[in-house]
Amino acid sequence: MKRLMTIIAAFCCITANAEVKLPKIFSDNMVLQQQTVCNLWGTAAANKTVKVTTSWDKQTYKVQAAEDGSWKVQVRTPQAGGPYDISFNDGKETVLKNVLIGEVWICSGQSNMEMQMKGFKAQPVEGANEELLQCGDSNLRLLYVKRTAQFKPQSDIKDGTWKVADAASVRDFSATAYYFGRALRRTLGIPVGLICTAFGGSACEAWMKADWLRAFPQVQQTITEDDVKKLNQRCPTALYNGQLFPLIGYTMRGVLWYQGEDNVPRYSYYAELLKRMVEGWRSEWNQGEFPFYFCQIAPYDYSIVNWKDSQYLREQQQKAEEIIPNARMAVLMDAGLEYGIHPRKKREVGERLAMLALSNTYHVKGLPEYAKYSSVEFRGDTAVVAFDRSKEWVYFEHGTTSKNFEVAGNDRVFHPATKVWISRNRVYLLCDAVKQPIAVRYAFHDWAEGDLMHDGLPVSSFRTDNW
Repeated sequence: MKRLMTIIAAFCCITANAEVKLPKIFSDNMVLQQQTVCNLWGTAAANKTVKVTTSWDKQTYKVQAAEDGSWKVQVRTPQAGGPYDISFNDGKETVLKNVLIGEVWICSGQSNMEMQMKGFKAQPVEGANEELLQCGDSNLRLLYVKRTAQFKPQSDIKDGTWKVADAASVRDFSATAYYFGRALRRTLGIPVGLICTAFGGSACEAWMKADWLRAFPQVQQTITEDDVKKLNQRCPTALYNGQLFPLIGYTMRGVLWYQGEDNVPRYSYYAELLKRMVEGWRSEWNQGEFPFYFCQIAPYDYSIVNWKDSQYLREQQQKAEEIIPNARMAVLMDAGLEYGIHPRKKREVGERLAMLALSNTYHVKGLPEYAKYSSVEFRGDTAVVAFDRSKEWVYFEHGTTSKNFEVAGNDRVFHPATKVWISRNRVYLLCDAVKQPIAVRYAFHDWAEGDLMHDGLPVSSFRTDNW
C-alpha cells in the first residue's frame, strides 16, 4: 500500500478544474481482475470528494482527494463478466465504458516478448497471417506500453490504451502474449486482459530498482541521466522507471517474462539477479507471491553477434526456476532459429506459458508437464541419465537416437556419444572414445535443435558436470 501511495503521489498534479484525471492504464475496454479488491487511482481538484460507481453492483465509493489532488480507492470485483461501466465524479463525471472483469496478466521482457504478430522487418511470426484472419475476440483485451527508458520513475505510461482484440490490434501486439491469452480464453471461457511492457534488447538490470541492484557489485551502481540516454534499454533501472513503475498497483493475476538474451555475456549471476527482480516486483505489487512464468531463451548461434556460451544462461534460468517460489519455466529447445535471435515459433511459446498457468494457477487437470534432468549413473562404459517429472517416459522427436549427447572422461574432453538409446525414462549412452565416462552433456551449445521430449514438450539442455 505504501508503494501504491508513492505511485499516486508521482502521478498527481494540482488540477485547476474539477475533472477527474486517470492514468492511461485506466481506459475504456480495460479488464479488471475478477473476485478481488482492485486498485483505482488518479487526480482531482484538491480536497474534492471523488465518487466512484461500479455498474456491476451499483456500489458507490467515496474518497477525498489530498492537497496535491491525488486519490486512490479500492473496488470489489465480481466473477468474470461484463461489459460494465465505471463512473468517476467530483462535480464533473468521467465514465469508463466496455469494462470487463476477468484475468489480467503482465507480459514483460525483451524483443522476443515484444515481437508483434506482424513480426520484425524480414522476420515473420510463423502462422501470423492465418491467425489474423480469425483473431477477433471481444473478450480478449490488449494494452501495449510504448517503449521508454527514464532516469526517474514516471507517473504514467508514455502511450497506450486498452484495445479489443481484432486483426488491427493483434497485428501490433506481442505474438507470445496473444497466443497465451488466446489459450486462456479457450480453456477458461472468461475475459482476459494482457498488458505488454517490453523493450527489445533490454537487460534484466533495466527492469530493477536501484536498491535491488546493490547486492550485485558487477552492476553499475551510480546512474546518471547521460547513462540512460547512452545505454537506453540496457541502463540499470531505466525501464523500471519508464515502463514498470506506472503499472505497479494495477491488480492482476501474474506475470509472464521472456528475457535473457541480453544477459548472455553476464550469465554467471543471472539466476540470483532474476530472483531479486521477482522479489522486488512482488514486494512493490503487494499481492503476495503471484505466479511468475518465464521462457528459457531459445537456441541461437550467438557467434553471429560475437557472443558465446548462451547454454550457461539457459542453465542459470533452470536454476532460477528452482530458487524462485511459484515460478515455472517454459523450455524452448525445439523452437529456436540458428541464424536468427527472434524465432518464428511464437505460438508454441505462448501456449507453453499458458500450459504452466493453466496447470499451476488455474489447476486445470490433464495438461502435460516438462521432464527435467535429475541424475546420472555410470555403469562401467555406460552412462545412464534419469529424469524427474517423466511419468510418460522420454523419447526422441526424430527417430530412436540423438546426436545431441556428449560424454567426457577424466581428461574432461567431451566427445559425441557413439550410441544413444532410451528405455522408459532413462537415456543410455556409450562413447567409443570414452571408456570410463564421468560426465554427460545434452544440447549444451549456443545452437542445438533439441530433440529429447516428454509428453510433447522439450527437455532443457543440461550438463552433469560443473567444470
